[in-house]
Amino acid sequence: MKKNNLKLIRINKTKNLFNYEKKVIIKELVLDLKLGYYDFEKESSQKVKFNVEVNYEDKKPSNDKDLKSIVNYAKIVKLIKKLIKNKHYNFLESLAEDVFDELFKDRRIDKISLQIEKLEIMKDCSSVGIQISKKRSHGKL
Repeated sequence: MKKNNLKLIRINKTKNLFNYEKKVIIKELVLDLKLGYYDFEKESSQKVKFNVEVNYEDKKPSNDKDLKSIVNYAKIVKLIKKLIKNKHYNFLESLAEDVFDELFKDRRIDKISLQIEKLEIMKDCSSVGIQISKKRSHGKL
């Protein structure tokens, strides 16, 4: 007679069975700011467009009564506005690095994609800019 080789597995209800992969999307945030290397860019403001994607992981679902249970898009917009108000940036890349540094303070965030475009700097183009993605290489949750 054959012996049954099946094992009974118990699920511990206190452990989470799922991980959530979430993304906050901010499209076409247009701000007026002084940004640029050349003297004429330092003298007057120009329109700059931001597109941001923030990927994060969580082991729990969002709590409808707790704002801290999500990565808040309004907080990200406020952060960008604060950065451009407090400092002149010569390069889009420098501004992007400051945005990355501030957002990665939230340990849940593992990847940020940022696109920044100057909308009025070149008359032959609707915009010129950069697109950078930065991913956390260690220390997730």
